[in-house]
This record gives sequence, structure tokens and C-alpha cells, in this order.
Amino acid sequence: MSVRVQAEPFDAGAETAGFTAAQHDAGAVVTFTGIVRDVEGGLLRMEIEHYPGMTQSAIARIAEEAVSRWSLADVLVIHRFGALTPGEPIMMVATAARHRAEAFAAAEFLMDYLKSRAPFWKKEITREGAAWVEARDADEDALRRW
Repeated sequence: MSVRVQAEPFDAGAETAGFTAAQHDAGAVVTFTGIVRDVEGGLLRMEIEHYPGMTQSAIARIAEEAVSRWSLADVLVIHRFGALTPGEPIMMVATAARHRAEAFAAAEFLMDYLKSRAPFWKKEITREGAAWVEARDADEDALRRW
């Protein structure tokens, strides 16, 4: 299991290749890469803040829960912080399991958790100014299913 909280960019293809190559007992690998998106067409950058020790520990705990709930062979979680521009990868989840259903479910669980509960604070910087990103009801609804 690997959890990385980092400012540096990552190569999702290389991360996927390395993660997959390390799996010898898994029959399925599922990956998801989140990208900074510019929904309204005016996003200059997103600034992500966090408390280093707290964030790393919180994500590691939820990754451990995913491993035990779905009998995963392995998990990789990468989440960036700092200033990111539209089109940049912001996070990645990879899960490995004996069967695809477990790998997919665990990946969705991790993504929902990262979106709703991971201790990150996001600010969008646009041409009009800056605003903190508020929690969305849809994200909370997605988390409730777990």
C-alpha cells in the first residue's frame, strides 16, 4: 500500500505501469486519475492546502479500510497539493484485487472519500477573484452509499 501527498506532478501512465507490474496475485487493476477541470471557462488555477501529517494519516486509514473491506492485494493513492492549473492531474487511485468487482468498488470508495472527507482545502482562482470550494450535496450522497 502506498499513499503519497505531494506537490510534484506525477505521470499517471508510469504510475499505472509500475503498480500493475508489481501485482502477481491480482486478477484486476483499476485506476482513476482526477484532472483539474475548468467548468466555467475562467479558472486560472486551483490552490490546495492541507496539514501534512493529518492528511497522510487520514488517507492511509481509509486505504487500510479499503484493503480490508475488499481483500485488496494493493492500493496506491496519490493526491497533489499546491497550485494546479486546468488539465493537470490532481489525484490518482489504483486498486488491485483478485476480481474486478472488488477492485472497482474499492476504487470508487477511495475516490468518494478523497472527494468528500480527505482533509484538503481547495480555492479556485478565476479572473473574477478567489473562492473556497464548498462541499456538494452530490458528493455527500455518493459517500453515504458506503
